[in-house]
Amino acid sequence: MRGVNADSQRVTSTVAGRLAVPAGILAAVAGAFAYVGAVDPNEPGHYPVCPLLRLTGLYCPGCGGLRSAYAVAHGDLGAALHANAMAVVGYLGFAVLWTVWVVRAARGRPVRLDLTPVRLWTLGALLLVFTVVRNLPFGGWLHP
Repeated sequence: MRGVNADSQRVTSTVAGRLAVPAGILAAVAGAFAYVGAVDPNEPGHYPVCPLLRLTGLYCPGCGGLRSAYAVAHGDLGAALHANAMAVVGYLGFAVLWTVWVVRAARGRPVRLDLTPVRLWTLGALLLVFTVVRNLPFGGWLHP
């Protein structure tokens, strides 16, 4: 009986060990969202202004990201999409990748993220198109 209990503890501690890093990452992300949710980025003076926006008046792909995170933390998906739609896509992508990571870690299987050059160039092109469109007159609906 003692051997069975020791084996189950070893399996449990192994699973707990495999889930430690994903749990730490989730804690860090949740802490960041909690901070942004508590300190309103819509109030001037709480966060620095985007240097590109300040110098050129152009919105970078990250402009509105904190306001988007604030809206997500408060459950306002419409405001989050309006502040920065790509950031919301990023939050969703993180949630999916994190969930896959946890499931695979719990099962003892490695996580493979195959970032081929084609995928990285595609992501870069999407961010570039998003940035250009949000700075054109007809892309005003993408302004934060």
